[in-house]
Amino acid sequence: MEISLSKKVIVISGGTKGVGRELALQCAADGATVIISGRDENSATGIIAAAKNLPGTIEFKKTDLHSVQSIRELFSYVAGKYNKLDGFVNYAGITPAASLTECTEELFDDVFDIDIKAAFFCCQEAVKLMQQSNGGSIVLVGSTHHTRGNKDRTAYACAKGALYTLSNHIGKHYAEDKIRCNYLVMGWTPTDGELALRKSQGMTEEELRAEAAKAIPMGRMTETTDIVPAMIYLLSDVSSMVTATEFKVNGGELI
Repeated sequence: MEISLSKKVIVISGGTKGVGRELALQCAADGATVIISGRDENSATGIIAAAKNLPGTIEFKKTDLHSVQSIRELFSYVAGKYNKLDGFVNYAGITPAASLTECTEELFDDVFDIDIKAAFFCCQEAVKLMQQSNGGSIVLVGSTHHTRGNKDRTAYACAKGALYTLSNHIGKHYAEDKIRCNYLVMGWTPTDGELALRKSQGMTEEELRAEAAKAIPMGRMTETTDIVPAMIYLLSDVSSMVTATEFKVNGGELI
């Protein structure tokens, strides 16, 4: 069955880098109108240029995810211009390293502000708009850390656990509005943030990949090319009965 996102309006938080960037381009390639949010206007300009010959379109709405007002302005913009929302992907997230005994209040607040508070209020606005436009699909990008996490990712694990609860909550209670919500468990991926963190710890990308290959049953890291097709599936009508799932794209990785 051919998957099409033609004429769908999709918002991606954190859509200017990494997986978010590639997802935006694939959505546009599949015919969607894509609104990416973030603060990096230079990256956004490059993505828009890369999409100029695609069937769909990409536009950028500068958004500060630390601000609930800025989040509301993002969705208000979408409502005013398109009067509907078919898909929302919460990709934005941060993953600084700190154990329970090392975690500072500042680090805790940074993680929770982006990884759960921003996601919560994005979902609030997305659900309200989807209720007015005959439903839609929400994809919350999670992590294998969400059940207990590695020892050095305590705040991150707790935030991703809360995001998992939010996903199930929406999937259960808003199915009657034809709103679906799924928690995509993204495995160990060489994202920009992961590479920067490992570099700060003195590890090269080659060393990171070698370590990951030993830990992941499938023998390699999860790549963007593994994740994006899964997201496209969840955004499409092909998955119209898929909701409140823990959708794992992680090569069997367990933490």
